[in-house]
Amino acid sequence: MPVKHVQRTAPANNYYRNTSFETLAVSWLTYDGWEVFTPIIDHDMKTDLLISDGDNFYRIQIKTVETNDESFQVENRWGDAKIDFVIYFSKSANWGYIMKPFMQKKKSLKAKGHIKFHQHAKPFIKAFSAI
Repeated sequence: MPVKHVQRTAPANNYYRNTSFETLAVSWLTYDGWEVFTPIIDHDMKTDLLISDGDNFYRIQIKTVETNDESFQVENRWGDAKIDFVIYFSKSANWGYIMKPFMQKKKSLKAKGHIKFHQHAKPFIKAFSAI
């Protein structure tokens, strides 16, 4: 049985955990037939993933929250960057939300137009298709 011997710092653990949600989204989008690209550098572009259906490209920002509260107010951390979708994953519950980017400073996760998904491939794909 493999044993993990790495002792990561708290910031490194947080980075690895956040990145795992990006990888999860990549897996589910790939499973659904999207072409998925990850930027080598994402400095000020606010693009964690770039997806394509063959004709169109869409920029996606992945965010995580440490809450079980679906009325939690999330902040606009992308400014006026030209992204197409924001996907929030709860680190402490088994759900997330997909939404179009908003320009307000803060907005509730469960605001009108935001689509909730269960953290599993099929519910995620269904929610992403509905946005």
